Amino acid sequence: MTQSIFDLLGFGPQGWGLPLLKAAGVTLAAAFCGFLLGSLIGVGGASLKLSRLAALRAIGQFYTTVFRGVPEILVVYLFYFGGSIVVTKAMNVGGFTGFYSLPSFAIGVISVGVVSGAYQTEAFRAAFLRLDKGQLEAAASCGMPKFLRLRRIIAPQTLRFALPALGNVWQSALKETSLLSIIGLTELLRQAGTAAGSTRQPLLFYGVAALMFLVIGRLTGLVLSRMESHLAKPWRR
Repeated sequence: MTQSIFDLLGFGPQGWGLPLLKAAGVTLAAAFCGFLLGSLIGVGGASLKLSRLAALRAIGQFYTTVFRGVPEILVVYLFYFGGSIVVTKAMNVGGFTGFYSLPSFAIGVISVGVVSGAYQTEAFRAAFLRLDKGQLEAAASCGMPKFLRLRRIIAPQTLRFALPALGNVWQSALKETSLLSIIGLTELLRQAGTAAGSTRQPLLFYGVAALMFLVIGRLTGLVLSRMESHLAKPWRR
């Protein structure tokens, strides 16, 4: 007997509702962790590209050029196979034989984070260049310590200017998690593919996956918009 759409998407024993929700949670977790890692990398990358030392600027430029120019799926493959080779060799040197692979989730987070960090580097760098240099000069002339300048002037305003671009980077990171199905991570797209293969309803489950991506992106986008409005309050008249 053919199952109805409600049975297929339900939470009963034959339904795929719960597995899809769990996979959506994995997608959101991978995107969030990757984006957070990318933020840390982005701050460091922006610092390199804003450095007075040419060598450091060159390192920052090399990083952003490579990871913004290489396809994301290739980055995933490089970290998945390259990371497994490095771990295996390290374990073999330590006397442990056999092949060792890193967890798919960890590889996914690193891959998303490194690519996201390349774009966040440019977002933070551009935001820093928008700062009013007069405020920095006034703070320095008053004897304000560097850390205090960073906490009260540089960080809040840089984040405020960078947030619109960071919202776009977040949406990209969220969609990039769909590539992690190729390394065995059961995220939303992979789970939808499994359901589609088991039920022979590809249009239904891929359509549901697309809708869930859209909902997650929309809801998280609203959160970022609220943050942007909140950070802009001190500068409103």
